[in-house]
Amino acid sequence: MTSDSILLSLLIWLPIAGGALVSFAGGNNASRSRWLALIVSIVIFAVSIPLLTGYDSGLGTLQFQENHVWIAAINANYHLGADGISIALIVLTTFVTPLVVLGAWDAVHEKVGQYMAAFLVLEGLMIGVFVAMDALLFYVFFEGMLIPMFVIIGVWGGPRRVYATLKFFLYTFFGSIFMLIGLIYLYLHAHSWELSQLAALHLSATEQAWLFFAFLLGFAIKVPMWPVHTWLPDAHVEAPTGGSVILAAIMLKIGGYGFLRFSLPIVPDACQEFAWLIIALSIIAIIYVGYVALVQEDMKKLIAYSSVAHMGFVTLGLFIAFALMRVTGNTQAAYLGVQGSMVQMISHGFVSGAMFTCVGVLYERMHTRMIRDYGGVVNTMPWFAAFWVLFSMANCGLPGTSGFVGEFMVILASFAVNPWIAAGAAFTLIIGAAYTLYLVKRIIWGDVTNEHVAKLKDINPREALVLGLFAAGVLVLGIWPEPLTHLMDASVKHIVDQLLVVKI
Repeated sequence: MTSDSILLSLLIWLPIAGGALVSFAGGNNASRSRWLALIVSIVIFAVSIPLLTGYDSGLGTLQFQENHVWIAAINANYHLGADGISIALIVLTTFVTPLVVLGAWDAVHEKVGQYMAAFLVLEGLMIGVFVAMDALLFYVFFEGMLIPMFVIIGVWGGPRRVYATLKFFLYTFFGSIFMLIGLIYLYLHAHSWELSQLAALHLSATEQAWLFFAFLLGFAIKVPMWPVHTWLPDAHVEAPTGGSVILAAIMLKIGGYGFLRFSLPIVPDACQEFAWLIIALSIIAIIYVGYVALVQEDMKKLIAYSSVAHMGFVTLGLFIAFALMRVTGNTQAAYLGVQGSMVQMISHGFVSGAMFTCVGVLYERMHTRMIRDYGGVVNTMPWFAAFWVLFSMANCGLPGTSGFVGEFMVILASFAVNPWIAAGAAFTLIIGAAYTLYLVKRIIWGDVTNEHVAKLKDINPREALVLGLFAAGVLVLGIWPEPLTHLMDASVKHIVDQLLVVKI
């Protein structure tokens, strides 16, 4: 039993305990619940900062480790650890959560304490996913996340919330069952749940193939990849604004993170064998789903489909590495692809979170998400329009914004394998600009033709703070991505080295 630090445990259990505090101490007092939730979320963000300052990014190994016996009978341990990739995702989580609390300040009026508590509990469970180094512990956190999100959509969602929650739960739970079967199979061979032990197993080609598809079902639905993405638009449309922000900014990243922690190191030969399938599905997501986004009339649904297209870059960058490493031997380009995937995940967290927050700002005033009900918003909400245009440019991949960096890295890596793959990936810069700018044109620009739009008031200081912090993340990462890439550099190289291992 070892424990170098309790920092990771604090980041998991402090939000969960804070959620219980807000739920019970807040009671029926909405104001007290909001302030308690905000204070707890800010404290958690402060607690996460030592991860950045205390992490030795030159090593790329697991740090801040805790390892205690959990279930001795089955050799399961409470083993936590974090590398540069985990830390980037943890800090993104702790950064976004206070913004969700602030964003929902005046939007939720019923069961406010329980609403805020659900997000805090969800925050702790998501952090648990990013730091669990025991497969069974990972699975517990992975499945546990479904409960607070199910409640958030089911209680505070829109008119079709029951349908959306059931679809969300059934899709994700279905995939998770196959992942669990794969983990049990690995445990029976390794007699351990430790990820390092599972990655060290030598598995036949057949075994790896079955495990690859078991993991694929679990993580592809979470990303989500085409064609198992259809739960996401419904969940986004019916979820309250905070639910959409967390779902897009953090929860979708768990699918990509799962590929990184399980599929790539445990079944590398199968990943190399079926990389073409993931690359093809990613290209379809980037192009086809972009066209689907173009015809949407609901703002939330359009941005939801946009998320599917942009997350296609994450899976493309991860699996293009196999073609580069084992076919061309180009380790540098493979490293660029994986690094680009990670940067894209962080960038998408800022951009998608910001865009769903913008939709929430308009919905609170107009109580409609239909694009046709707007037009000329810049005339009455100039500051809001400025933020919306900035986030839209980031969504298009404009240089100088975070949306450009990760996508450009993945496109460069793809070009080393096949120019046509790179061209397919780069097409998102065209289709993405088409549906995003078309959305901006119909909502922001033009003359005011709707009397309700004419009466809109610009963003207040609280909304300006939330959007301003999102804007800071978009611009800082777009202009100066080096701190993020340096944080993850050694960890990514360690993962790329694992891709070279042949287990057959």
